[in-house]
Amino acid sequence: MPLRPHRVLLTGTVLALLYPPPAVRAEDVRLDEIVVSSPSPIVAAPTGGRAANPFPAGVLPVVTNTFSPVTVVTGADIASAQPRTLGDALFDRPGLSATTYAPGAASRPIIRGLDTTRVRIQENGIGSQDVSDLGEDHAVPINPLVNRRIEVIRGPAALRYGSQAIGGVVSAENDRIPTFVPPNGLAAQVLGGYSSVDNGRNGAASLEAGGENVVLHLDGFRTAADSYATPLGVQRNSANESQGGTVGMSYVFDRGFVGLSFSHYDALYQIPGGGAAESRTRLDPTQDKLQAKGEYRPLDGPFAAIRFWLGGSTYRHNEIGIGEDGIDGIQATFKNRQAEGRLELQHVPVALPFGVLTGALGVQSDRRVIGTQGEGFLPPTDSRSTAGYVFEELALPTGTRFQAAGRIEGARATGLATQFPADYLPVDGADPVEAGRRRHFAPRSASFGILQDLPNDVVASLTGQYVERAPSAFELYSRGPHDATGTFEIGDANLKRERARTIEASLRRAVGPFRFDATGYVTRYTGFIYKRLTGNRCDDDFASCGTGDELDQIVYSQQNATFTGAEIAAQLDVVPVGDGFAGVEGQFDTVRATFDDGTNVPRIPPYRVGGGVFVRADGWYARLNLLHAFAHTETAPFETVTPGYNNLRAEVSYTRPLDPAVYGASEVTLGLQGSNLLDDVIRNSASFKKDEIVLPGRNVRLFLTARF
Repeated sequence: MPLRPHRVLLTGTVLALLYPPPAVRAEDVRLDEIVVSSPSPIVAAPTGGRAANPFPAGVLPVVTNTFSPVTVVTGADIASAQPRTLGDALFDRPGLSATTYAPGAASRPIIRGLDTTRVRIQENGIGSQDVSDLGEDHAVPINPLVNRRIEVIRGPAALRYGSQAIGGVVSAENDRIPTFVPPNGLAAQVLGGYSSVDNGRNGAASLEAGGENVVLHLDGFRTAADSYATPLGVQRNSANESQGGTVGMSYVFDRGFVGLSFSHYDALYQIPGGGAAESRTRLDPTQDKLQAKGEYRPLDGPFAAIRFWLGGSTYRHNEIGIGEDGIDGIQATFKNRQAEGRLELQHVPVALPFGVLTGALGVQSDRRVIGTQGEGFLPPTDSRSTAGYVFEELALPTGTRFQAAGRIEGARATGLATQFPADYLPVDGADPVEAGRRRHFAPRSASFGILQDLPNDVVASLTGQYVERAPSAFELYSRGPHDATGTFEIGDANLKRERARTIEASLRRAVGPFRFDATGYVTRYTGFIYKRLTGNRCDDDFASCGTGDELDQIVYSQQNATFTGAEIAAQLDVVPVGDGFAGVEGQFDTVRATFDDGTNVPRIPPYRVGGGVFVRADGWYARLNLLHAFAHTETAPFETVTPGYNNLRAEVSYTRPLDPAVYGASEVTLGLQGSNLLDDVIRNSASFKKDEIVLPGRNVRLFLTARF
């Protein structure tokens, strides 16, 4: 017979059900205990009026109730590191890296060697709706400073969001659409910091206020930095600034909530390295975004919860610099208009003779229109997709859980296709033929997983998945110069679906003195789409290819490929100190990616190993950690070797609880954090411009956080 939960935690891969007594009143249940905006596997009741971080400062965040590993950047990590981009926040995490094209401004996350269109970036369940997947120089208009946490979800959970997320999902979680009324009617947080390497200034504030059924949210941020220092000198043309804010409101009722938010983002940042620095290239992205979401939990019927997400935005940036005529001005303009919606129905748990079946089904639709002007490398395109998906989980009394998921999608991409010569070199007297074209695709994906509770709080999982991905519009229709990245990009309108088969196994432990998260995986790609360097050089038109010298010619191509990798993070409490512990920690990650012809997939992150010591006790947290990246020698044709590096990091902070009646604030944290303290030359093997751009040198950051 069906069972009806009162509180539900919905994740992309698991539905954990909690059953309180039937007499529980609606006002006794906080809506933040019902995760409705993301695949988040984390539930935390609010403390001091804000959604709490379920992981204490300094504790390795390990999530064990999902079929695939989830990396969590906690609120404490964000407050101390104060990253200006999502890529900066994730760069040194096991299995993760970033493009670091313009550190502090344009640095998109990389998951297991996969980037751009294969990594979905979203905010509270809705895509970032920008053009960062088109070029590594394009920023993601999400500032980490206003987020409660950042989650990276790999594996089957990504089926909830689309076949494009074949590599994983980076989800920024915040309270811009409130889901609960603050216990005392008011909650706030203010943070700020200063970094020495770039004279960086950061500040952010957020506020939730409400009573009865209405909650208001306000937030704002401002960042600014000069060109940063490196061991080789100042990295020219690397200054950046950004600002933005949000107003949101929700109506909270007994069986759910509905909310709406409007946010604005704008920035101005420079592109370092080579010709971009010489021409003083800079970008000025702006975005206005409207989002809505809600949940309703019926008292009767087949569904335990009905949820929706809606979002739409307008995005624009100009690429400004000194052109061929020697005049400083706008050289290209990119525009992106996008809307996305998702409806999800979670059915009531069903008690079967051998276990409890839980699950959800949903539909998702998306439309994206890209327009370019000037020297844009992509003609106007129109992309649309509609999909349906289902997740089901069977929990057995033995601590074994089985999960199956499936997704079917219809996608189309319309644009101007260009037919280039086979050798991608111009033919005298003949220009490439252009014609409008529309491609249709029907990707199908499925996954199956087993999660098993083992002794000593260890959880093991084994998952397998098959995912198909439709080529994106820019992979199909690109055809021109992209000065900011120093490339002349050529798409292929005949690309086929990309298919991936993955087997992944993991062991995780989240509690006790020894905590760890270890995963190994193998992915076999059929028709892997990648940017192939041809060895040709071009100027600003195709007629110059082969004789030009300004831009590297790249062609979107397909080959079969195999990715093999592992990622491990561990932490051990060794000696009790005060009310906490002193201990040791370590990490390791690797990804090896090769094509069937024996060549290497380009721009893959290096092998990395690291470790250190920490103390957390009586409000104090101190850490000393060294991360070593090995030289990256498994290079693709026309790619250079990347030297290894050592990144010595340190942090000390103190958190003190306060009496709000006396001080106004309920808690204050003050600290110092250092990175690259050895002032090592750090180059990123996954970057197109690693030979021109060195990452920031020795840096000391002062940070302060106050909670109200």
